[in-house]
Amino acid sequence: MLDLELSQIIEGCRKGKSRAQEQLFNLYADEMFAVCLYYSPNRTEAEDTLHEGFLKVFQNIESLKGEGALKGWIRRILINTALEKYRKKSPMYILDDEDYSEVKDSMNEDAISNISADDLISLIQELSPQYRMVFNLYALEGFSHKEIAEKLNISEGTSKSNLARARSILQKKVKAYFYLSPSKING
Repeated sequence: MLDLELSQIIEGCRKGKSRAQEQLFNLYADEMFAVCLYYSPNRTEAEDTLHEGFLKVFQNIESLKGEGALKGWIRRILINTALEKYRKKSPMYILDDEDYSEVKDSMNEDAISNISADDLISLIQELSPQYRMVFNLYALEGFSHKEIAEKLNISEGTSKSNLARARSILQKKVKAYFYLSPSKING
């Protein structure tokens, strides 16, 4: 899409024009839905987060500084929307604050590369909410344990512990996935 067209869409959104809002939504909905899926237990919840997040995008479009940052800006809003929904729905369970050593990535790289993105998302969605949130914020968004602790109102140790447990659980789920479906390894 030309920068001029995107500028016109953003300007239309700033003026509250529904056609421009629809265009912006259609431009980014598929990609941002995938982000919402990472933070939601199911597709219905992800759709709710997507729509709620885009309402916030339209309400706050005035604060957007530059079009180059648009996608990242929308992504941050959607992640924050998912985190807000999570905090309202289920308070963070404080798990053992033990210092779990990082789980070594003993998974066969070939096995991981053969799992489909949809199947991997499904496995991530099966994690408990606290593990899923920490895993996604760390592994997908690149937040530090300190940042995660601040966002989720937990200690850094709890963040590290939850990440280690999430990785361990995911490794077991991926192994079980291939054990139950050996034909998926070979394509």
